[in-house]
Amino acid sequence: MRAVVAALLANFGIAVSKFVGFLVTGSTAMLAEAVHSVADTGNQALLLFGKRQAGRPADPAHPFGYGRNRYFYGFVVALVLFSLGSLFAIYEGVRKISHPHGLDSPAVAIGILGVAIVLEALSFRTAVHESNRVRAGNGWVAFIRRSKAPELPVVLLEDFAALVGLVFAMGGVVAATVTGDARWDGAGSIAIGALLGVVATVLAVEMKSLLIGESAEPATVADIAAALVDGTTITRIIHLRTMHLGPEELLVAAKVALAPGLSMAQVAAAIDDAEVRVRARVPIARPMYLEPDLYRDLAGESTS
Repeated sequence: MRAVVAALLANFGIAVSKFVGFLVTGSTAMLAEAVHSVADTGNQALLLFGKRQAGRPADPAHPFGYGRNRYFYGFVVALVLFSLGSLFAIYEGVRKISHPHGLDSPAVAIGILGVAIVLEALSFRTAVHESNRVRAGNGWVAFIRRSKAPELPVVLLEDFAALVGLVFAMGGVVAATVTGDARWDGAGSIAIGALLGVVATVLAVEMKSLLIGESAEPATVADIAAALVDGTTITRIIHLRTMHLGPEELLVAAKVALAPGLSMAQVAAAIDDAEVRVRARVPIARPMYLEPDLYRDLAGESTS
């Protein structure tokens, strides 16, 4: 949440300065960047709201809790970034190219964009620092694709897009000033819109995957399997399914083969012991449903 709060504060201040810059200069790229910062500020607020909603206790209507709220609001962030950020920037860029008009006080725009780049860089630095604490040596692409917590990947991509977008805006303003052709300003706005569209698409794909239910990472599944089988009462796993109900909550369902001849009391004790072993090894495995069975090998295939 530290990265999300840092990004929210930075983007709010940047949005105000960019709107002032647009009113002074009339730069379309500056306006596109201002709307982009407004969208980012709203997005961070949505992430914080989703985090709070996810903490609600389970109830009869939602017996597995509200953890997926974090994924839902992450998906909403992608929609906001695309609709409010990308489409608006492209529309304004096309309008500026079709009806070009010169910039007023371009030095003001360049100064504001320079300050915005510094502030966005500080926000991005915080997001990188927080991500380094949890990405466990994974590359950045792998971290964004595999992370079960949506907040850090969202902030990372937003801050990265904001920095690159500011460079596009700066390039458009400088080119329009040097050449006297205001269409460069519009081109900068279109470049910003295209960039935001790509980022929004990546976020939407990743959040959709989490929303419909992702399994645990292979290493986590292997840990659960190893903890389930003790070789004495539980001899093997017939099948095992996992699904994230939230970043810190994993549903585990398995059919396990028990040694023949156990009494009902011994079966119950074996299941209870297996749950204790799994939770000791994988603490986020909270809801757990284990079905005892006998393993039968028919023509080389296991059935239940």
